[in-house]
Amino acid sequence: MSASIPLNPEKKPLGQRELIVLMAMLMSLQAFGIDAMLPALGDIARDLSAEGNDRQLVIGIYFLGAGIGALFPGALADRFGRRPILFISLGTYIGLSLACMFVPDFQSLLVMRFTQGLCTAGLSVLPAAIVRDRVGGDQMAKLMSLIMMTFLVVPLVAPAIGQLIQIVAGWKAIFGFMAFMGIGVGTWAYFRMPETLAPENAQAIRPRVIARNMAQALSNRGAIGYVIGSSLVFGSLFGFLNSSQQLISESFGMGDYFAIIFGGCVAGMVLANFLNSRIVTRFGARRVSQTALFAFLISASLQMWSASDGQQDLWEFLPLLSVNMAMLGFVGANFGSIAMQPFQHIAGAASSIHTALRMTAGGALGAVIGAYYDGTAFPLATAMVVCSLITVCVVLFSEKGRLFTRPNA
Repeated sequence: MSASIPLNPEKKPLGQRELIVLMAMLMSLQAFGIDAMLPALGDIARDLSAEGNDRQLVIGIYFLGAGIGALFPGALADRFGRRPILFISLGTYIGLSLACMFVPDFQSLLVMRFTQGLCTAGLSVLPAAIVRDRVGGDQMAKLMSLIMMTFLVVPLVAPAIGQLIQIVAGWKAIFGFMAFMGIGVGTWAYFRMPETLAPENAQAIRPRVIARNMAQALSNRGAIGYVIGSSLVFGSLFGFLNSSQQLISESFGMGDYFAIIFGGCVAGMVLANFLNSRIVTRFGARRVSQTALFAFLISASLQMWSASDGQQDLWEFLPLLSVNMAMLGFVGANFGSIAMQPFQHIAGAASSIHTALRMTAGGALGAVIGAYYDGTAFPLATAMVVCSLITVCVVLFSEKGRLFTRPNA
């Protein structure tokens, strides 16, 4: 007699591998909305009559909106759960991507981009809170590294996809593809991602409570140096994103190979996150990330020296930038995990305020760096040196003057 098949079999729980890929894809939606635009900035500037470095605002204004918007979804997710806030972010991502296809002028595009960044910030905030709901400590750093490694596959290929779409259908079609991606990832999350907020960790939606939780997340000495440090080093990366199309396509005359060159730089970050996932539980997030920070400073200093005479070519610029990008792979997941460790009970609010500070400060810094673009890599390299030096100082503050320790092994 054959065994009966249940009419309503239980859904298979979301495993760690699926969690990694799903969180990475949610985060990658915003990354695609940035990196796929890069090869199209020249055409956007021409078609919508944007002048000079103004084309960079298509990227910078999105960062600014995402930074301001990050203040809200975490606190709301601490009260109503991760899923409802996530799907609101996904819905607005899809709708505003479609709206960007029909803008009549450059100013309207900037308004749409700012609004999209503002309303979809949950895609950046909630994955860290969801992971913190499940794990903490160096295990969180390991998981976030695997998520970042998977996530970076999208920035790796996004410029090539954007360039192909631009050639075949024009730059407005890139926004249509963004909406298509949002629908696909949203459908996956709807059917597979469970609610991860524990009922006992639900927080009241009261301005005083939200302000208290966010103040707590910013006033913790052990965390704040890593949040500020992330803002600074990634701000210098945002400066490269803002000026990369002009630098690679115009200064170095390699516009036809932009996607390949950009992807090669991002590949270093993918490898670094993979290596980090292998070593972080052995050596600790602090030791790994602080070592990478000093390597970032050395590489940036060499880049500044190389670019100082205005005669630097692509083959001097590219290896040094690739090292910097790789070191950010070790810094990013580890700094974020260290900063989140004290806040399991308010993970959403902490992720919100940390992401808001990183995105607004980093986005503003990136815009300033991009505005100083002068046809060479010297302003970018100088900014990287200054940002990494200040980051060393703020990390020293958080660690009370002691580096390379492992207090939470």
